[in-house]
Order: sequence, then structure tokens, then C-alpha cells
Amino acid sequence: MFLQSESDFIIAIEEDTWMMGILHTVQQLNLPDCWVCAGFVRSKVWDLLHDYKERTPLADIDVIYYNAEEMDEQVEKRFEQELLSIMPDEPWSVKNQARMHVLNGAASYVSSKDGMAQFPEIPTAVGVRLINSKIDVFAPYGVEGLLSYVVKPTPKFKKGMSLHNIYVKRIETKNWTKTWPKLTIKF
Repeated sequence: MFLQSESDFIIAIEEDTWMMGILHTVQQLNLPDCWVCAGFVRSKVWDLLHDYKERTPLADIDVIYYNAEEMDEQVEKRFEQELLSIMPDEPWSVKNQARMHVLNGAASYVSSKDGMAQFPEIPTAVGVRLINSKIDVFAPYGVEGLLSYVVKPTPKFKKGMSLHNIYVKRIETKNWTKTWPKLTIKF
């Protein structure tokens, strides 16, 4: 499939029954400010750009939401169990962005979108959700980098910034170019 715009990207997701099943399942939780993001989106696009016929397995399906009133990690685990009860073969990971700023030593996030904008890599900072049965996309840095095989750090993780080492370590650990050799990694 030829991907060159956000609308192409949306069509690709709409045509993927597995992805739509994931989005419908997550929607059933009615979580506030909820998105499915990161590898769920990124891997789909990179698989299509590499003409892979089989989906690259995901380590997890990142579901994020924002609720500053209930920040107990055990609540997230309960949501994961609910998702597992509906789709038991999926690697669910649910995180409340109201508490995730601590991992990056950042100021508190004000929303899921704010949390997503703080992800280390631009192609990871893309989320989707269903609103009135339509795919809603949030990409604070656009989808162009994702669609053009380029991996770059988000602003807080750029070279010279205090968090750059986190970006470098993730790139080394993920080793994405082994799975998707057409990628260009920028530091």
C-alpha cells in the first residue's frame, strides 16, 4: 500500500480488521482522553512501507488515558485485565498519563496528548482512537517522519538535551533497522 498522507494512513487502519477490533475493544472501557499509540501505529506503518505481508509482532499494545483523580497503578492493571477478558491473546499495556511524567523526570502532563508529545521518538508519538466510529489521529509532530522511514527524537530528546541519552538507549535497544531496514535513524 502506498502511504503518503494522514488520510492514507487512516484508510490503512480502517482496512485492518485486527486494528479496528483493538480500537473497538479499547473504546468499550470508556477511559477519559484515551488513545492507542506507539508501536501499535508505528509498526503498522513501517510494515506497510516495507511491503510485509505478515504483521510484525508487538511487544505490547499501548493504551494511554488521562485521569488525575485516580493515579494508582493497580487501576491500570484492572483495565488491562478487562481488555484481556475481551481479547485474551493480546499484549495489553494500559498507562495513565497523569502519573507517567515521573519516568522522564518531567513536569506533570496535563493530558494524554501532552504525554504523547513527550515520547522519545517522533514516529512513536502518534496515537489513534475512535470517535463516533471514525478514526481520530493525534500526531504532535505530524505523520511525515513516520511515513518517510525517518526516526528522529522529539524536541526534549534531541542531541544536546538532557534526555538525549534515553533516546539513544531506546534506539540501540529497539534495533528497529533489523526489522525495518529501510529506516533512517537520526540522532
